[in-house]
Formats: sequence, structure tokens, C-alpha cells
Amino acid sequence: MARIEEIRQFMQQLAPAELAADWDNVGVLVDCSVDITSILVSLDITEEVVVEAEMQGCQLIVSHHPVIFKPLSRIGRRDVPFRMIKKNISALCAHTNLDAAQGGVNDILCKLFEISSAEPFGEEGIGRIGRVAPTDVRHLADRCKDTLDAGGVKLVDTGKPITRLAVVGGSGGSMVKEAAAAGADALLTGEASHHDALDARSLGMSLIVAGHYSTEIPIVPVLADKLSRHFPDLRVLCSRRCKDPYTYL
Repeated sequence: MARIEEIRQFMQQLAPAELAADWDNVGVLVDCSVDITSILVSLDITEEVVVEAEMQGCQLIVSHHPVIFKPLSRIGRRDVPFRMIKKNISALCAHTNLDAAQGGVNDILCKLFEISSAEPFGEEGIGRIGRVAPTDVRHLADRCKDTLDAGGVKLVDTGKPITRLAVVGGSGGSMVKEAAAAGADALLTGEASHHDALDARSLGMSLIVAGHYSTEIPIVPVLADKLSRHFPDLRVLCSRRCKDPYTYL
């Protein structure tokens, strides 16, 4: 068994809370103060994931996305935090701090896309940029389909060869200008707006948008493995009920 504070301290080593953006909400967000014997690791904490944790006998869910993000003015039976407290299931969430951390979301993307000499970029050091073997945006889009199992990939193709690639898992379209300023030939991210795409084109930088879920889900088995190695007496599972909310035609 372990106490939630022990697990929080380990997560603090992996993804220090100080790395989180000031608008974020990270750490122990639901604390039922029960001994932990089993952990469920997930990208999101949804009703389905809470049911899965209960069925698997897990007292803690470690997730990337915060289960409480905006301030709560009220809480009811249909709210996920209420269900967690009722079932004595705690939540520990590491969001932008896990994006920025060494070995976190964006470093995993660097490994998957064979980005060498990767460096942080952006105001909070969340993104990564480095060198890749010469390629083009359509080849990278195909790799997203294969490597990330991305259901729908959008792209802005400037027609230029890509040797310097920036990656931002999740919603990274707002970092288009920062990626271009850092010298990226292309930015690979999960979400980007229409205006982000226009900005990329005007800056002469290609853009690959591969889906929020697809660009972040690779961190789940990596995080589960780290928790399992550090707490060998605990049972650590990857969620099977956390799914991409989108259906792709």
C-alpha cells in the first residue's frame, strides 16, 4: 500500500507543479485519504473511467487532464468529482507540467518522430523543437496516422522540405508563431484553429493537426510504467475506457 502523498511526491519529481501554466489546475484534485493499492492511469477522468476504476478496485486515478479545471460553483450527483468521492476514488492530475517536464508528453512525441537535439520552446517551455531527417508534411501526416493511430489529420502544406520540426501535444495551435520564431519548418500538434492555420501559412511554416487525444495518449503507458517501477507493490493499470471523444468518418 501507499499513501496518496507518497505518490504525489513521486509525481512532483516527474512533473514538478512549478512547471504548470498559471491558468492550470494540477496536483491532488480529489483526496479521499484512503490507502492506495491500485492505480488507474488515464488521459481523462470521465464517468466511464471512474466506473472502470471502481470495477478494477483502484483507489486512485492519475490523469493528464484535470478532473476539476474551472472553479465549481456547485456539485451534484452527475458530476464526476462527486462520483469519485462517493466511491472513495482520489484523483491526481498532471497537465501542462507533464507537457513541459523532461520525459513528458512532448519528449515522448520527439521519440516517436525521431526528433534529435530537441529543445524546449515557447513561453513556458512546453513545446519541443529539433532536427529530423529531411521529409515533407504529407509524409509526417501519414506517420501520424500510423504512429499515433490518428483518425483524422489536417495539414497546411507550404511545399517546403522539413528538417526542423516542432511538436506540441494537445492544443498547441496557439504556439504557431512561437514555433516559427524558433525556426521550425513545421509544427505538429493536436488542435489548431482556422486562424492558427492562416498564421502558419502566412509565416511559411507547415502545420500538421493530428488530434488532441492522439498526440497525448502515448504518455499514458509511459507514465503507468514509471509508477509501476517506482511502486512495485502497487497494481498499476492503463485505462481501457478512456477513448477519443470524436468519431472520424
